[in-house]
Amino acid sequence: MDNKESLALHGGKPVRSSYLPYGRQSIDEEDIKAVVDVLKGDYITTGPTIEAFESAIANFTGSKHAVAFSSGTAALHAACYAAGITESDEVITTPMTFAATSNSILYMGGTPVFADIDPHTYNISPQAIEQLINEKTKAIIPVDFTGNPADYDEIKALADKHGLVVIDDAAHALGAVYKGKNIGSVADMTMFSFHPVKHITTGEGGMITTNNDDYYEKLITFRSHGITRNQEKLLHLKEPWYYEMQELGFNYRMTDIQAALGVSQSKKIKAFVSKRREYARKYNETFSKSEHILIPAHKQHSESSWHLYIIRLDYKKLKADRNEIFKALQKENIGVNVHYIPVYFHPFYEQLGFKKGLCPQAEKVYKEIITLPLFPKMSEQDIDDVIAGVEKVISYYSV
Repeated sequence: MDNKESLALHGGKPVRSSYLPYGRQSIDEEDIKAVVDVLKGDYITTGPTIEAFESAIANFTGSKHAVAFSSGTAALHAACYAAGITESDEVITTPMTFAATSNSILYMGGTPVFADIDPHTYNISPQAIEQLINEKTKAIIPVDFTGNPADYDEIKALADKHGLVVIDDAAHALGAVYKGKNIGSVADMTMFSFHPVKHITTGEGGMITTNNDDYYEKLITFRSHGITRNQEKLLHLKEPWYYEMQELGFNYRMTDIQAALGVSQSKKIKAFVSKRREYARKYNETFSKSEHILIPAHKQHSESSWHLYIIRLDYKKLKADRNEIFKALQKENIGVNVHYIPVYFHPFYEQLGFKKGLCPQAEKVYKEIITLPLFPKMSEQDIDDVIAGVEKVISYYSV
């Protein structure tokens, strides 16, 4: 490489003059107006806008019910409660996820059991799940990693055979499609996240979709202190002013302020997902030609919603490890990230007795992946800059 083209890491000029994050919300004047209108109205906490948002997500996903929560983590906690997970239960999930997935099992006193991943899709392996099922297993929580749907036919077949609940952690997968069905209508319960880097945002917020009436009732009660006003369920009085706390729930309610942003953002889901797919195709077209990079594998019967775009490095053809390449890309003002540290690597999980070596495929993938910027507000130039930056760094470190 010519000295004039040397890496920013070594004193050269970076590809970009300004920093590009890996993810960012897309907020417009319509969104702002929707929030302001609620602020000027009668309800800012629990009001009709929440129901409007729930209806929008239920209609989009094709599910019977949708229940809004203060965060995606709160929603997962509620799903584990509705599934009846207790201290005697084990729940199988993937280590290739954010800690909230398995934390929600611990919140209910259950035990997370980590199944290894498919080394090509990075999703939980149905074969690994099957090997871990025993008499204590109560549920399976697959994650649609990066927006790529898990293998639900195989997972649901295992669940049906053993009487297990399937809770889809679809924090990455709003707008994804599995065999013609929208994610949100495939599993027993499905969780969506509305964090600012996700497909749509409410600042913080989450949602559970389900077709099961019993789960729906439990979710509604759990998010509001375990309290019900349902006249048919009251045990003592049957008065219009009366309410009862019948379970130990939490204050996990979304506000109308958040829901107003959600309603406005929900109108843009298809446009946002379409833009993500367009940019992912451009990344794929470029990086599939590289002998130093592996691109994500996707099943033909599914359509990813591309929350994240991850490249995997082939170290045999590079004279640097992931950390050095990561730092070099950051020096080019490309906001790369790593998704994820295997959950059981965290000190808290080490204290619970989990040890490295548990899921070899997940651990190997973790050491080789880097997340590139991908969000709808990116411009074509931003995409070109990322591609140029990756090619520049890879070229510098290639054997």
